[in-house]
Amino acid sequence: MLLEDTYGRKITNLRISLTPRCNLRCFYCHSEGECNPDDEMSLEEIGQILKTARHFGMKSVKLTGGEPLMRTDLCEIVSLIPEEMESSLTTNGTLLARKADELKEAGLSRVNISLDTLSRERYKEITGRDLLPQVLAGIDAALEYGLTPVKLNVVILGDVNDDEIDDFVAFAKDRDHLILQFIELMEDFRNCPYHKDLRPMEEELSRTSKTIITRRMHHRKKYCLDGAEIEIVRPQHNTEFCAHCNRLRVTSDGKLKPCLLRNDNHVDIRGKNDEEMKELFKEAVLRREPFYS
Repeated sequence: MLLEDTYGRKITNLRISLTPRCNLRCFYCHSEGECNPDDEMSLEEIGQILKTARHFGMKSVKLTGGEPLMRTDLCEIVSLIPEEMESSLTTNGTLLARKADELKEAGLSRVNISLDTLSRERYKEITGRDLLPQVLAGIDAALEYGLTPVKLNVVILGDVNDDEIDDFVAFAKDRDHLILQFIELMEDFRNCPYHKDLRPMEEELSRTSKTIITRRMHHRKKYCLDGAEIEIVRPQHNTEFCAHCNRLRVTSDGKLKPCLLRNDNHVDIRGKNDEEMKELFKEAVLRREPFYS
């Protein structure tokens, strides 16, 4: 039985933040919309959430952070994901090279890797750490062990990395099973001055791409350009992003979060038995409404 909110949106995707901890300090980070989280969930609590998601017929789960590879029990968490659910991981890639094979063996399907620059000096400026070589090694390891397609999440920052678009396209062309996601900065969280409207980029891709594929989720388009696959993610200026949202989030401290952009409608599910948790999943879905209309 799929859950459905009052706007007719079926909930097929679960996004679980495993930890607020991260080994980077990206200046624009929105921390998955978390505000001062308490202790992170245990392996057993996460397993119970996954069991409930399976009960409601959810088709996919994405593990996020913080940086999920900061958890030493990550492979055990992955192994708890029901076989019929597609599993993916969003990571900064710095710790991925040494774990990619174990994650694949545990059952992980694919990864999203955050990388906003191919310049080592800029990487240090954006993240506060000199770890670009480790990220590149993580990308190679993900491709080698079949955690594919690898999606490269590139947040476009005005006057910081917006001159690297061609460099990223060339990077993707040299690697099979790698998809670029150029992401518009969600400036609401930090009143950040680096926001850049990606509409002109998408209009240019519409004119120059050989093939354009419309994805089911959010009706987002995939542009095929000279051997590179490119997606544009514009959640703040695309009402379809909200209109077709099929996602329910779980914070690292065990609260159901109906919307990334709101912190006033969470549902606490810690310490509940299985039947209570099912009812709280229903309650959280009833609290969902499009942030942008």
